[in-house]
Amino acid sequence: MKTVYEWKSGFAEAAQNYISLKQQTGLKFEIQERYLRHFDTFYYRNGFEGTMLTKEIVNDFIYDPNERPVSHHNKEVLMRDFGIYLADRGHHAYVTEVKTKLPRCKFVPHIFTDDETRRMFKAIDNYPQSQRSYRNAVDPVLFRFLYGTGVRISEALNLVLNDVNVESGIATIRAAKNMKDRLIPMADSLTKRIVNFMNIFHRYNDSKMWLFPSCHNGTIGQMDKSTAYNHFRDYLLMADIPHTAIGPRIHSFRHGFAVKCLKKWVLDENDLTVLLPYLSAYMGHSDFRATQYYLRLTSDLYPEIVRRVEAEFGYVIPEGGIIYEES
Repeated sequence: MKTVYEWKSGFAEAAQNYISLKQQTGLKFEIQERYLRHFDTFYYRNGFEGTMLTKEIVNDFIYDPNERPVSHHNKEVLMRDFGIYLADRGHHAYVTEVKTKLPRCKFVPHIFTDDETRRMFKAIDNYPQSQRSYRNAVDPVLFRFLYGTGVRISEALNLVLNDVNVESGIATIRAAKNMKDRLIPMADSLTKRIVNFMNIFHRYNDSKMWLFPSCHNGTIGQMDKSTAYNHFRDYLLMADIPHTAIGPRIHSFRHGFAVKCLKKWVLDENDLTVLLPYLSAYMGHSDFRATQYYLRLTSDLYPEIVRRVEAEFGYVIPEGGIIYEES
């Protein structure tokens, strides 16, 4: 049985109200709640009373020498926002800065070449018929959906039939990674395939049925990520595409989608400063860091493109790497 945390410091009521407020907006706020519990315990055990949030107290809590920089960073973000919340409600509260620099990610994802993409989908389409699963009907549509939209695998697997408007060609991703809904327009060719898939495979299914279900031992339900990944590895083997430490992974479809968008925009001489916010919103990024990551990746993969437009767009592509937030 899960133990219920007992709040005990002078900030107990304010912290719980703050958590409740954030959760009411649709945020899970689980990690932040855990840090606030740590702060509650820290404040109480050190004999602090009342609700005065001083700089010394905040810094002592944040910069525990036994913790890693990522914890310091997360605490800075939380205590800055909590401090603003308290100050807005009349409390004496120090609002800290977010200043901890985290190590930059050096991971370079696999981007499918055009030839690898053709071989991959040939393998998916020609996988031996299986009488005990839905993979022959579901996987060709699922992986084309991932390739053609750039959504996360979890977002695709959470879709139900009612989330796809075949008339407008738009899929609705609900309460995704950053707890935000967003609309995903599909290419006409993908929409037609989805329509055909729904008319045949889902002909008698309820609108709340999973769009990409699985069947295991006769039980129909939501496909889990591990099943999708195991299928993906089968197709890589059939397509003779080596799997190494850097992939390919299912997420490679998402990486490739973003990079191809940026490559096309650069070649078309579009203004990236105008288009980047659209890509960020489309991909469901919480901020521009991950979007900037794709800019850097594009410049590394296609240096000739960057040379062509460096004078005009060079300032857009940040120096060095960024903290990569995707998973």
